[in-house]
Amino acid sequence: MLTQARTRAVANQRWVTLLLLVGIGSLAGCSARRAERPAVPPPAVEPQAGPVIPRGARLYTIDADHSLVTLRVYRAGPLARLGHNHVITSTQELGYAWTTGDPAASGFAVRVPVAGLVVDDPAARASAGPDFPGEVPADAHDGTRRNLLRPEVLDADRYPEIVVRADALAGTWEQPSVAARVTLKDQTRSIEVPLTVSRDVTALTARGTFRIRQSDFGITPFSVGGGAIQVADQVEVTFEIRATAR
Repeated sequence: MLTQARTRAVANQRWVTLLLLVGIGSLAGCSARRAERPAVPPPAVEPQAGPVIPRGARLYTIDADHSLVTLRVYRAGPLARLGHNHVITSTQELGYAWTTGDPAASGFAVRVPVAGLVVDDPAARASAGPDFPGEVPADAHDGTRRNLLRPEVLDADRYPEIVVRADALAGTWEQPSVAARVTLKDQTRSIEVPLTVSRDVTALTARGTFRIRQSDFGITPFSVGGGAIQVADQVEVTFEIRATAR
């Protein structure tokens, strides 16, 4: 009889553990404790004081109403199915671009206010593809946004902006690319980004996709249940930035 009681106790404890994992996964979108072994980021690139704009270049101001930056954040781990993939969007971009007509004498500086990031907007999820089905419960995306702004992640109070900039483009207007300098928190990295650029005398529009790893910026992806549910280190970033002539 004592053996049966112990067996029932073990079984009950397993059910309690499973229920806790399911509850955490549905709430969090990846909230909870940090992974135990953070990856070591590569050497940082020191940010510059400001871009050097060539004499005679035409300036363009970013039009936030017609610009969009989208981050796709994926779940990972053995019980990933209990969590959610998330779409994070920004429509409050600030900054400017410039060009003399030559890609090598063209560049941009874009600032994304961290407090303006939106988690799991229904329209953004609907357009993000099959990995982002349906709407996420309010408590899940609210919890994800709180975690996003915490000191351990974006640290919005100390670092209110994400900055992406480049002092020159490479290639031709038909096939441009850029070594963009991305500053996130107090870390700056150089990332190669292929672009599609359309331009005329009144506006420039740049589109592209690139991937970053959170660990490269000193951020440890979150996990719960001993790693059973995790946030994948790699984040996919797509953007469409429109700037109009001053």
